[in-house]
Amino acid sequence: MRSAVRRSTFRQLEIFEAVARLGSFRRAAEALFLSQPTVSMQVRKLTDTVGLPLFEQVGKKIFLTDAGRELLTTAREIFGHLGRFEMAINDMKGLQSGSLCIAVVSTAKFFVPRLLGVFCQRHPGIEAALKVSNRERILERLAENQDDLYILGEPPDEFEVESRIFLPNLLVPFAAINHPLAHERRISLSRFAEEPFLMREPGSGTRMATERLLRAHGLSVRVRMELGSNEAIKQAVIGGMGVSVLSRHTLPSEELARSVAVLDVEHFPIERAWYVVYPRGKRLSRAAEAFRAYILAEAAQFVGTGV
Repeated sequence: MRSAVRRSTFRQLEIFEAVARLGSFRRAAEALFLSQPTVSMQVRKLTDTVGLPLFEQVGKKIFLTDAGRELLTTAREIFGHLGRFEMAINDMKGLQSGSLCIAVVSTAKFFVPRLLGVFCQRHPGIEAALKVSNRERILERLAENQDDLYILGEPPDEFEVESRIFLPNLLVPFAAINHPLAHERRISLSRFAEEPFLMREPGSGTRMATERLLRAHGLSVRVRMELGSNEAIKQAVIGGMGVSVLSRHTLPSEELARSVAVLDVEHFPIERAWYVVYPRGKRLSRAAEAFRAYILAEAAQFVGTGV
C-alpha cells in the first residue's frame, strides 16, 4: 500500500477527496472546474494504483468502501500537513506572500469582493480566493475546515466557532415600485403577511430571521415561490410576483429608485449582523489574521452600514 500511495499523484488525491466529500462525481467536477470524464478517469487510475475499489454504488448514490475510508483519512492528513507547512512558510515570509481563501454566503457577495479587493491592493503578494454558496454549503465547508475564514449572517449553533461582528445587516421588506403597498406608510405586519411571499430556500439566514419575526407575532405567510438566489428574488419581485425580505446590502440605491421600493412595515428592519467566523481552535495564517483584523477595523468605511 505504501508504494501504491507513492505512485498516486497529489491531484488524484484531491479529486478523490472532493468526490468523497461531495458524494458525487458531477459535483466534484463542478467544484474543481473539471469535466466529469476527467474526474472519473483520475479516480479510476487511483483505484487501479491502490488495487481495491474505493467507491461502491448503491442505487444512484456512491459510498466509500473500507479502502476508500482509509485513503480518505490518509489524504486529509497529507493535506493538513502540507497546509501547516505552507502556513509556517508564509508566516516566515510575513505578508509579502501567502494565500487566503474566504467562503461567504451568497448575500455577502454584494460587498465582500470590495473588501477583499482593497485588502489585496494593500498586500499584493497575497493570492486570494472567494467561494460563494448558500448557507447549507458554507456550513459544510466550515465543518470540514476547507477555508481560512467564513462570512455568515448568523453563526452556526451546531459547531464550536470563533465569531465576531464586523458589519450591521439590516433585513428590509420590499416590493415592486408600482406595488399597492409601495407608497403606504406604517403598514401593519399582519397586512404585509397577507401578500404572496417570495422566499429563499429553507435554511437561508434571511428566511430564518423573517420567519422568527412572523412567528413571534403569531403570523405566517403564503410562500408563493422559493428561489435559490437574491437576484432571482429581486427579478420576481420586479415582475410583480409578490413581496420579499432581503438584506439592504442587496438593494443598491439606483435599483431602489428605478424598480423596487423598501416598504414601511412595522417591526422592520430586522437588525442582524455580518460575522467573520472560523472553527474554534483553528490557527489562522498570517494572511487570514490580517484580513480578519482589517474587516473588523475598517469594513464599515468601505461598505457602509447597509442603512
